[in-house]
Amino acid sequence: MAGRLAPVPSREGDVPAREGDTPAREGDSGSRAAGLAPRLALLVVTVVFAGFVVNAVQYVVATRATLGHIAPAAFCLVVMMVLQLGLFSDPRADVRGRWGHVALLAQAVVVLAPLAFYGRGWTGMQGFLAGDALLVLRPLAGWPVFGVIALATGLVQYEISGVPAEAVYITNLTVVIGLVVYGLSRLRSLVRELDEARSELADLAVARERLRFARDLHDLLGFSLSAVTLKTDLARRLLPRDPSRARRELAEILGVSRQALSDVRAVASSYRELSLDDEMASARSVLTAAEVVVTVEYERGDLPPRIRTVLATVLREGVTNLLRHSEAGSCGVTVARDEATVSIEIVNDGVRDMGDPGGHGDGIGNLRSRVEAVGGTLTAGAGPEETYRLRAVVPLRDEDEKNNGDDGGDVLAAGSWRERRGQRGQRGRPGRPGHGPAMAPRLGLAVATAVFTGYAVNATVFVATARMSLGDTFVAEACVLVSLGLVLGFFSRPAARVRSPLGYALLAAQAVVTYLPVALFENPYLGLPGLLAGSLLLTLPTRFGLPLFLAVMVSVGGAHSLLGGDSIGVTYGFLVTVNHGLVVFALSRLRSMVQDLHDARSGLADLAVTRERLRFARDLHDLLGFSLSAVTLKAELTHRLLSRDPSRAHRELSEILDISRQALSDVRAVASSYRGPSLDDEIASARALLTSMDIDVTLRLEPCAPTPDVRTTLAMVLREGVANLLRHSGAENCEITLTCRDDLLTMRIVNDGVLPADGAAGDRPVASANGSGGSGIRDLTVRVSGMGGTLRAGTTAGDTYRLQAEIPLTRA
Repeated sequence: MAGRLAPVPSREGDVPAREGDTPAREGDSGSRAAGLAPRLALLVVTVVFAGFVVNAVQYVVATRATLGHIAPAAFCLVVMMVLQLGLFSDPRADVRGRWGHVALLAQAVVVLAPLAFYGRGWTGMQGFLAGDALLVLRPLAGWPVFGVIALATGLVQYEISGVPAEAVYITNLTVVIGLVVYGLSRLRSLVRELDEARSELADLAVARERLRFARDLHDLLGFSLSAVTLKTDLARRLLPRDPSRARRELAEILGVSRQALSDVRAVASSYRELSLDDEMASARSVLTAAEVVVTVEYERGDLPPRIRTVLATVLREGVTNLLRHSEAGSCGVTVARDEATVSIEIVNDGVRDMGDPGGHGDGIGNLRSRVEAVGGTLTAGAGPEETYRLRAVVPLRDEDEKNNGDDGGDVLAAGSWRERRGQRGQRGRPGRPGHGPAMAPRLGLAVATAVFTGYAVNATVFVATARMSLGDTFVAEACVLVSLGLVLGFFSRPAARVRSPLGYALLAAQAVVTYLPVALFENPYLGLPGLLAGSLLLTLPTRFGLPLFLAVMVSVGGAHSLLGGDSIGVTYGFLVTVNHGLVVFALSRLRSMVQDLHDARSGLADLAVTRERLRFARDLHDLLGFSLSAVTLKAELTHRLLSRDPSRAHRELSEILDISRQALSDVRAVASSYRGPSLDDEIASARALLTSMDIDVTLRLEPCAPTPDVRTTLAMVLREGVANLLRHSGAENCEITLTCRDDLLTMRIVNDGVLPADGAAGDRPVASANGSGGSGIRDLTVRVSGMGGTLRAGTTAGDTYRLQAEIPLTRA
């Protein structure tokens, strides 16, 4: 713990040293994780840090129990704890800002200065400074500073005691404490960041779906309605002088309007979640009406909405093809499910000579794409005795589903950008991960492994200095390694089923290797009781785990007392068990919680997309369904009236023209409402997307009140800048600024990680985006110039890339 916790036996006698460690936090999984994680982290951090303070005070008092001697140490410890809990371990604090650096300097003073007065009793406190350096400084500076502090602390310890074992012990202890301080503070922040990012990433998913919807409206309906409008106007003018040609135009209008109405229904259906129960009932009814004998084997049960919709779509398509392409007398529908997959199979007789039925038409091809989008397989083809079988098998747990809420539409952002970014990372900075959100579980694994291994290293120091025979040393060290292996390989793994017969058996084995060396060699410093205490909390329900945790703590302190330990040794037994146990528990649970929050975030994004799709379906139905139905019906009526009542036919054509113009206006309005960029939305989307790609984002936005067209232009500049950053750089940092000064509105996007081929240094009035000469920057240049401004893009002398748009405030 802090101060000095454990006597490290030296070759010249037992010389007190100390052992320490630091906290972590726990949390429930699922929806309660976001609320519990920060509070539990704060509790564990406070308890463990308090243990360090108690231990440090103990060594100071043991040296000299006078007020003048104790008061300076108490003051430094209070300042250190205030800085640690109030700033460095606060997930809301900007530790990399100016005040973070000032606080780090103050922390260095209260951690290093007392060394001159308290000597070896203070050499355990430098781990806090090492961990805080990692939190405040950039990695390129933080890790070297971390290493220097650890090595310097070991050298100081060696100068004080002259015992190599103590120097090794203190160096390792500083590393362990620093990693625990860093790991718990960073993971606590990550849980908060992930919690806050859920809504932002859900908005991103909705934005992607809106763009897809706008594209569908434009591609499928815009042209159709424009054609209806133009042809109706032409037919109305042709009717008096060329009735036969007007009739042909009207026939084409009727065909286009019917196709447009079909397109509306298809698009709306693709956005609407289908019910497998409803589709099953509908299929049975339709087939029975067609005099087809239906056999259904279907056990109702809960299925994920996406999978349920895909199965319902397969059933609908299968029944449609049966009625179109066969003369079936019987049909069997089977829905089967096991632990890993769910399948639907449709088998019918009466197959005509269809060649290769599985490849006919777009229906089966589109269906196969939908099934494969959820990780499944689709087979279709003729079977024995003139039967036809359509079968889809879908996995119940597909990892891609977590990352993609789409039903086979285009995935615009995260997935493809991550893939490209991963390729760039291999090309530009080998080894850099390209998957942002997965960083938290990897960080948790790295920190937990390093900390638990550090505990084992310190235990090895105790074993090596215990003056035992070679055989006894081997047994004691084997117990340490087995205990470490059990924690790393099983108890700390998020996927491990710790509450199982295997978990209970391994817990008993860990208890044996923890207490065996103490009993055999009568040395309370052997073994890793904290790992056992933490494993108890992880494995057993709280009503059992907490009492046993306390029992282990008491037993270790009692062992020190019974085997002749002094007050420092007994206190060490209590504190090291509590600290190590809490750290094992907290780091292990935090890994699980971060993954749970990541999964929950994906689930929320899927729900947001589902809600948005239902709204799309309503918009299509309410705005366009009636209009297109009216156009179709009136076109049919007009076609019949052309011969016998040209005057009324002319009036009907005028009404068709009005309706089609209104429908076209509705399409443009709806598409525009989903497609138009918003500066606020683009800022939020940029921050969420860059953060998810593990890019450190700094936003400096001054209050401005530009006109709507300027805001739209700035939103497009930001969107293009972020897109090109992800495509053409290996950035780790990005700064986005918006300033209003000197009669000029300026947006600036600066990122590092410029790849070698990315252009020459220096801004250019018309430049490529991060080296890309695409049309995006050229279009933006024209747009910004139209506002009276300038757009500059290019690399700078500092190997960064800058995209800057300047628009006069008189236009803003």
